[in-house]
Amino acid sequence: MPISIADILHRLGGNDAAATLTGVSPEAVRKWRSGNAIPSRHWPAIMAATGLTMEELIGTSAHAETPPGATACLVLGDGSVFWGRGFGAHGTSQAAELCFSTGMTGYQETLTDPSFAGQIITFTFPHIGNVGTNADDAEAVNIFARGLVIKEDITAPSNYRATAPLQDWLQKMGVPGIAGIDTRALTLRIRDLGAPNAVLCYPADGKFDLAALAQTAAAWPGLDGMDLAADVSCTQSYEWTGGTWSWERGFAHPEATRTVVAVDYGAKRNILRSLASAGCRVIVVPAKASADDILRHKPDGVFLSNGPGDPAATASYAVPAIQGVMQAGVPIFGICLGHQLLAHALGAKTYKLERGHRGANQPVKDLATGKVEITSQNHGFAVDEKSLPEGVEVTHVSLFDGSNEGIACKAKRVFSVQYHPEASPGPSDSSYLFKRFMDMMA
Repeated sequence: MPISIADILHRLGGNDAAATLTGVSPEAVRKWRSGNAIPSRHWPAIMAATGLTMEELIGTSAHAETPPGATACLVLGDGSVFWGRGFGAHGTSQAAELCFSTGMTGYQETLTDPSFAGQIITFTFPHIGNVGTNADDAEAVNIFARGLVIKEDITAPSNYRATAPLQDWLQKMGVPGIAGIDTRALTLRIRDLGAPNAVLCYPADGKFDLAALAQTAAAWPGLDGMDLAADVSCTQSYEWTGGTWSWERGFAHPEATRTVVAVDYGAKRNILRSLASAGCRVIVVPAKASADDILRHKPDGVFLSNGPGDPAATASYAVPAIQGVMQAGVPIFGICLGHQLLAHALGAKTYKLERGHRGANQPVKDLATGKVEITSQNHGFAVDEKSLPEGVEVTHVSLFDGSNEGIACKAKRVFSVQYHPEASPGPSDSSYLFKRFMDMMA
């Protein structure tokens, strides 16, 4: 039988003893009570201290009956169950990290952003799906998120550019979704307790094995130590030519004056378009390309793309290549995962954020000018500023939590930012960085 959190704390000898025995902070123990949930990462210590089994730790909701009208559920690793109405593709998602995105627009771009690999996305904006989908707004060929969670049911598309409803597109892409969730409560839970493991289930037969779903979510190892860049990267080199989209002319085809090799750790298309529009001939190479593979194209500059997973894991093969490019004296510009990998190549470290930054309304301060930019972001790891070596300067900082948002090393002609200056979706406050890269190459 499942056991209550109060019973667990009693067995551990109270809050203070629980913190000591399990090796977590007293604040974390307090959140067990306030959130009525214990993160699955604390389960092994609790089981060792109390003799409880995983089945006993799975919450009582894992044994609940299906509510009337519910056709899908979101099950967390701690056994919590959120019931709702399914849409998209029938089936059960792979276990994933549950995160939230605060963007009010661009749900199609968000879902196709390869940086969301290994994650289920909760959209905090309640009206998702009302502009439909189209081929031009996809940031990659596939959807890389493992599922999506929304508040309101999807309505019919009401945008002239739509070619398919969100429901049909998700069904075609094999991705399940769930509506009717109190996304505010779910977002607060993620904010206060950290990003949990989760599974989204939308069965065609309407049958749910909640205990099995909870165990699947709890057993997933999480993104720490996980290299996902190689899974989402291209498998062979290719040239990208199209520029950014505008209302008047659609996608531009600008003239190229510089050759840039873009290392694809999960590159968004709009990054490649932005490079092309800035005047670059863009040659895209796979994530595991060596320095020799990159330099044989005789680039004027090298771009390090965004991507998913733990940068420390991807660094095992990315850092030698980046260091080889730096030794050759070729300018480097990095975004998101590329920013974190450049930091590793310079000798710094990264760490996992408690809740991450995801959305198109993230304030960042440029320390050189004092200017505040509203940025688009999607990352769960950050550069540890304390680990930056001498000669590497901090250029940008988050005004949400003070975490690092940019670095530069003038001696090596490299710079990078944690956020997305190409936006898509999001504001264009930071698009000047592509010109900065062009100026560095000149």
